[in-house]
Amino acid sequence: MSGNVIVEWDDRYLVGIPLVDDQHKELIRLTNTLYESCLQGDEAARASFKEAIRATVEYVKFHFGAEEQILKNVNYPGFAIHKKEHEEFVKQVLEEVKNFEEGKKFVPNLFVRFLRDWTLTHIAVSDKKYAEYILDLKKKGALKG
Repeated sequence: MSGNVIVEWDDRYLVGIPLVDDQHKELIRLTNTLYESCLQGDEAARASFKEAIRATVEYVKFHFGAEEQILKNVNYPGFAIHKKEHEEFVKQVLEEVKNFEEGKKFVPNLFVRFLRDWTLTHIAVSDKKYAEYILDLKKKGALKG
């Protein structure tokens, strides 16, 4: 990885579901892109940060949608809680984006740290939990693919 990074991918974040793992890697990449744009000069930073935020929000929604579809397909018992975590996160991110766009108090650096910390905690706790459930179903032969 070139330039400044705020978070490095580590295989301990793998949940064992390739599609999800690839999407998590992309979230980490986007977080680093956001961080990098925080460090640029004023006008350039605003423009690239705005673009990076848009791409991140879009990707987060796409990823959450994909994850929730998987959880629905396997009748994951913790689905409602997991979906709520996603919704709260998106709500918070959109609020921050709105502050940024309206020129209200917004600290890009803190925002990126929030993204990093939330993502890594969510992967380590919530995503690992459903991954264990899915891998257990596969072991029992209750799930194909």
